[in-house]
Amino acid sequence: MRLVRLAPQPSLVAEDIRAAVASLGKGGEVVGGIALAGVRPLPSPHTFDAVLILPRGVLIVLGVDLPEPVMRLEAPLTGPWKADGWPVNTDDKAINPATTKLSLAESLRKHLKPAGVPVGTVLAVGPFVDTVDQPAADVAGMVRVLHPSATSLLAATVSLASAPKPCTIDDARVLLKLLAPDAPEISADTLAAEGFSRDAPTVLLPKVPAQPPKAAPPKPIEITTPVPKITAGAPVQPQAPSKTVRWLPLGAIGMLAVLLVVAIVLATTGGGDTETAAPTDEDVPAPQIVNGIQFIERASASDSECASHAFGDAQVNLQKSGCVAIKRGSYEATTDGKPAAVTIAVITFANEETASAFKKVADDPGGGGIGDVATETGKWPRNPNFDGAAYVSALQGGVVRLVLAAWFDEASSASDPGLMRTARAAAAMQIT
Repeated sequence: MRLVRLAPQPSLVAEDIRAAVASLGKGGEVVGGIALAGVRPLPSPHTFDAVLILPRGVLIVLGVDLPEPVMRLEAPLTGPWKADGWPVNTDDKAINPATTKLSLAESLRKHLKPAGVPVGTVLAVGPFVDTVDQPAADVAGMVRVLHPSATSLLAATVSLASAPKPCTIDDARVLLKLLAPDAPEISADTLAAEGFSRDAPTVLLPKVPAQPPKAAPPKPIEITTPVPKITAGAPVQPQAPSKTVRWLPLGAIGMLAVLLVVAIVLATTGGGDTETAAPTDEDVPAPQIVNGIQFIERASASDSECASHAFGDAQVNLQKSGCVAIKRGSYEATTDGKPAAVTIAVITFANEETASAFKKVADDPGGGGIGDVATETGKWPRNPNFDGAAYVSALQGGVVRLVLAAWFDEASSASDPGLMRTARAAAAMQIT
């Protein structure tokens, strides 16, 4: 990564930020890109600690100075912060020390929106923080709170700068012009050495793929086979195993019948003069019914790059060990008459030993996990809050399953019987 210093950086943690940027290596051997330190993008009057123009996205880095070193920092983006259990006060009476910084980052993100690349934000806290705890819902987004180090900044660049194809040299120059119009011009050879493509299609003007023809939704799938070696998260009290329901409840059959009649009526009835927009989702997936709980898919994805979808210690583990494949799915379920959000990750490893080591990291409270695919792609009908969600993990051979279940309309508890029942059922599901 090439470092371009434009002005003094505004925070006390700036030295650590520069050291972390320098650790990313020369040229494209680690992540590549151009780091603008002390940049003040027009028309903003504020100086940013750094903005990293990476081959697959942009990272805004803002320093957040704490009163003193901290061993454990609880840092929700929209709530008060706690340092070693004590509230972190702010001079401007903001809800937390990051409030103003997040506003600055949002203003720059809007400035960069025409570029069409992923824009992430790193809140670099210091002078020293041993462990940062972020709620799962925050980590599923595009903001990371971390103490700047080689490992933490590398993890942030991998997870936040995630465009499917690298920017071209021309793309990089557009971004440089937007961010630092007075900076010296960087040669095409230098940009190519930093990982920017000479001839790849630009990511600044993405094409929208044509939607495939719609297919009729398949029939629900009922699954009653449990997954072995299911492990609940640390805060969860042991629960008696639920009995497998081998027949679809009469209420569920009635509900499905009503839905089928409504679907037929809507499909065969005209709407007069009113125009109805065609659905934009891909083929409607089959609902899955596991132990009497119906799961409706909201989003799914598969990849062979596991680390880019993880966060925290789990991401570091995957960067070292690698994986064969990862599948992620997000589902809406109804339990005890209440709607719940469920996120599932299925990670396949080369062997059971590697899988077991990863599961141990993921099971550790504060050890990180896998990002929710529906949150990343905006597919939830309303945003769930996975903070306090029920957690279940399962190991079978070289395959690890991680499941989180949370209520949509109320706070969740890791020991909630309904959520635990839902999470255990979800551990047996198929991800399409």
